Amino acid sequence: MEAADKIRELREKTGMTRKDFALHVGIPLRTVEDWEAGRRKPPEYIPRLIEYQLKYEELTEKNDTGK
Repeated sequence: MEAADKIRELREKTGMTRKDFALHVGIPLRTVEDWEAGRRKPPEYIPRLIEYQLKYEELTEKNDTGK
């Protein structure tokens, strides 16, 4: 899977818009748009970092709610 496809998949899993996702992960909106459209290629490590961030947030959220 291409890095851009992985980023799109991660964003879609969150249910966020591109704008909300960009703000959430701290990446400029234009960059996220360019990655998803294939105009630019993200570094290979970026999808992994985003995935780790989202998993960490999910785990800490579960611990905070006691689930």
